[in-house]
Amino acid sequence: MNLIYIHGLDSDANSTKGLLLEKYCQRHHPDITVLRPDLNKSPAQVREQLLSLIEELDNSKDAEAQSSNTVLVGSSLGGYFSTLISNQIGCPALLLNPSTQPHITLQRFSDNSVSNQDSSDESSDNKVLHTTAGGWRITPSDLQWFADHQISQVTYPNKVAVLLKQGDGLLNSELSQAFYEGQGAGVTMQIGGDHRFSDFGEQLPMVIEMLRELIES
Repeated sequence: MNLIYIHGLDSDANSTKGLLLEKYCQRHHPDITVLRPDLNKSPAQVREQLLSLIEELDNSKDAEAQSSNTVLVGSSLGGYFSTLISNQIGCPALLLNPSTQPHITLQRFSDNSVSNQDSSDESSDNKVLHTTAGGWRITPSDLQWFADHQISQVTYPNKVAVLLKQGDGLLNSELSQAFYEGQGAGVTMQIGGDHRFSDFGEQLPMVIEMLRELIES
């Protein structure tokens, strides 16, 4: 099995949860390979990078395993991309406190534009609104991309599982719960916690079990 960990907004390839997942699998599940791509780039580039990576992994396996050998694990904005990719190709996905409306939640950057260069030569679409910790320079065209690619359904609900923290202080966990349950996906709402899923390490045995169930579904 291949796991692609898709990090969130202010993270990168060395995210805490991604590293925990990789180290746990190396120690307890050597049959599982964890990949942690850096996705600090435009959303269009992220989608293409993930699709290319999945295709590369699938082509390296026997034809019979192509559609069921790779699973996505997406956190926050990574949960949005995981849903998007799953809808497109039917890839199983486990979502951790997923963002369901980045076209709305990321609008918070529209009023605090920052740029390290003279913006006089930049078009409004290329103006830098925010630079993430990982170096993604968010522009209005990125926000428009999210608006043009809203998630309105879950095409393969049996291939999607969601873990939510009731104590998520950044995203509305009840909104996510209502959306994914309404689409028929499996949702687990955990009491307390936080957006970062600080107890993720303790939940890894359960996470691996959920991932195997998604592969078999």
